[in-house]
Amino acid sequence: MTTWNANRPHGFGVLNPDTFAPYPKNPVIGAFFREIDRADELGSGMRKMMMYGKKYGGADPQLIEGDVFRMIISVPEFSAKKEEMAEVVQDGVYDGVHDTKLTETMKKILVLLAEQKSTPQLLMQLGYTRRTRNYAVSITRLLDFELIEMTLPDTPRSKNQQYRLTEKGKLLIDRI
Repeated sequence: MTTWNANRPHGFGVLNPDTFAPYPKNPVIGAFFREIDRADELGSGMRKMMMYGKKYGGADPQLIEGDVFRMIISVPEFSAKKEEMAEVVQDGVYDGVHDTKLTETMKKILVLLAEQKSTPQLLMQLGYTRRTRNYAVSITRLLDFELIEMTLPDTPRSKNQQYRLTEKGKLLIDRI
């Protein structure tokens, strides 16, 4: 199970409970829940997520910081095929030529590009309200790796520009 929550990140990547310093992601919402006794104190959520995630899911949940804060919690009721898929996502997908690990955003973009899409369509489906550096870097790297291509390569800044998977990208999606 994966959840998303827009926030102001203090960093990017997987959060480590040993080195994590708590800070409010949504202070107004946090204050409200503390007021009605539905939250303890700042930072207690991550400790509890790790404790209960391991007890009930069998594995530590992944907490990933970015423009969108994500929690990935394992649910043992999923079939073996879905567990294999989770291992592929957790271990990272490699493009074989560049031996470069693809980020979560890059993987999502590849999956979304099963049908060609424009930047506004991709941003909306990724949950971004605007073009972010993370998005721009992901698109650039996918273009460099020749996993996606522009529909109008001669006019890269065209308002009609869309992206689609290359044959190499389609093969990689089949592996995912």
